[in-house]
Amino acid sequence: MAIYFSAHEVKVGLKDRTRLKGFLAELFKREGQGLEGLQYVFCSDEYLLEINRSFLDHDTYTDIVTFELSEDPDVTQGEIYISIDRVKENAGIFQVTQNYELHRVIFHGALHLCGYKDKTKKEEARMREKEDEYLTLYFEQ
Repeated sequence: MAIYFSAHEVKVGLKDRTRLKGFLAELFKREGQGLEGLQYVFCSDEYLLEINRSFLDHDTYTDIVTFELSEDPDVTQGEIYISIDRVKENAGIFQVTQNYELHRVIFHGALHLCGYKDKTKKEEARMREKEDEYLTLYFEQ
């Protein structure tokens, strides 16, 4: 199991990456989802917009795009793209630190790979509950 963080033409102030990798592994374990590999790519709005257009046929800005690459539904091999521009803007909107918002989006992507959806109001509410649960666990350790 390997978890990687990389940046594409943006600066990311992500500290304590070793601890975060261990926590993400624990998140997958708690959710009963195997984890083979996970790649987080931090990027700009424009880069993520191009991914959204090319792969999902969406012409909108978003904070995250998640791809499951494994053919085995019980084991995740995923790629998660996160717009640092959206993280910064959303942190201001929600009146939280950029670090907190970045972790929310990191956990959001992991939860998608564990099977959580957010298309309906009910799914979105459940996703927010899980995000809050893992944010609390992470920041209170």
